[in-house]
Amino acid sequence: MNRLIHAAIDTHALRHNLKTIRERARGARVMAVVKANAYGHGLVPTALALAEADAFGVARLEEGLALRAAGITQPIVLLEGVFAPEHLLEAARHGFDLVVHDMLQIELLEESSSPQRFLLWIKIDTGMNRLGFRPSEFATALERIRRLQPAPLEIRLLTHLARADEQDNVVTRQQVARFKEATQGSDYTVSIANSAGVFGTLPLGCDWVRPGIALYGGSPFGDRTGVELGLQPVMSLETSVIAIRQVPKGETVGYGGAWKAQRDSVVAIIAAGYGDGLPRNLPSGTPILVGGQRAPLVGRVSMDMIAVDVSELPDAHVGTPVVLWGNGLPVEEIARHAGTIPYELLCGVSQRVPLELR
Repeated sequence: MNRLIHAAIDTHALRHNLKTIRERARGARVMAVVKANAYGHGLVPTALALAEADAFGVARLEEGLALRAAGITQPIVLLEGVFAPEHLLEAARHGFDLVVHDMLQIELLEESSSPQRFLLWIKIDTGMNRLGFRPSEFATALERIRRLQPAPLEIRLLTHLARADEQDNVVTRQQVARFKEATQGSDYTVSIANSAGVFGTLPLGCDWVRPGIALYGGSPFGDRTGVELGLQPVMSLETSVIAIRQVPKGETVGYGGAWKAQRDSVVAIIAAGYGDGLPRNLPSGTPILVGGQRAPLVGRVSMDMIAVDVSELPDAHVGTPVVLWGNGLPVEEIARHAGTIPYELLCGVSQRVPLELR
């Protein structure tokens, strides 16, 4: 079936990006973060393509269950942990590793009657102020976890960087210093680096790294693209022209007449809209690749269609292929036009857009 719009997923690019991350990680093991449907790239197919990852990180129990149901045997880490006795039993049944970031989660483990021994990651909040034990609470949390019966299979430590996307930011240095101070004298395995940490300039000394956006070819930095980091885009959001319109000078295009032709113009109508995940606030002038050449978006993004000025592209016709982001048009660039980050664009691709593996 020839679909008008689809997200082409390049599995070779996924594996290339994992290899690049390993080279940057200087011997650290890689927990591939595949939460949120692998950032819109398809949870199960992404994990299957990343068979060489040392572990997978997911946010929630349901994501882990989907991976196990697909035959994924690598360690799976529940990055938010679990919050109810029945969830703990499910985690035990499927051999998940747990992040522990709250005393209530320690109580769940203390009160559990399951004989299952867990590999536990203790999360320390070094400045993100989202999840984790404050450094002053860490010693108490660690002691309670050490006393668990049955004993943990292993204890590991992690924290999350709040501003690693800002190169050499003092806050990152402060977070690393707090982490090292809180864990001084311990020899536990540690994980600090997200994608920005992996590609940043500050040595973090991790045993494990937790890349997300970099796996998918996106940059964690606002001033650099993934290609500039040696990564390859994994998703190309592709569609095609469905109509060519002649728009006389002075006439408007789309809802609200937001764009007026300053000359007699040729406008291509393209099958893509906010119903597919394009931000409605994309402004006129945002580049779109039509037949491999850039042309400006004109008028408002509607639910199923956009309009593009192809006056300078005489070969554009019904059926001409279109790339909204991906190969030849970095998702970071489109995100800047939308006033957002590439993470949101990739995660926001609609469920009605089919994924096509390549």
